[in-house]
Amino acid sequence: MTELKSRYLFIASMDIDPDREALFNDVYNTEHCPLLNQTPGVVGVTRYETQRLVMAMGGEVREIEIPGTPKHHAVYQIESPDVLTSPEWAEAVDAGRWPEQVRPYTKNRRHVLMKLTYPES
Repeated sequence: MTELKSRYLFIASMDIDPDREALFNDVYNTEHCPLLNQTPGVVGVTRYETQRLVMAMGGEVREIEIPGTPKHHAVYQIESPDVLTSPEWAEAVDAGRWPEQVRPYTKNRRHVLMKLTYPES
């Protein structure tokens, strides 16, 4: 499990056209995340894919499904929300092949900013 090193998480979630998935993963893993990870105030970057969720709750085992949940998620540990409006972030988020070869083919995009509430540090 990734150690939490910051009080804020920024999560970018999305789907991609199936015929662009290989390019999406290549660019995300070799350009986009590494560039953003070098941005001042970014403490770490990880990526995840949504999985089938079956869990015990309320005395029974249930499958939890939220329709429309994006498949791909990038989780950015950041020092403060100001990181997301910095000139360095703006430059990194539009660098490489991402803005022209990938971003136009993403869909169902969701962006969430979260602040750590437990444990307090």
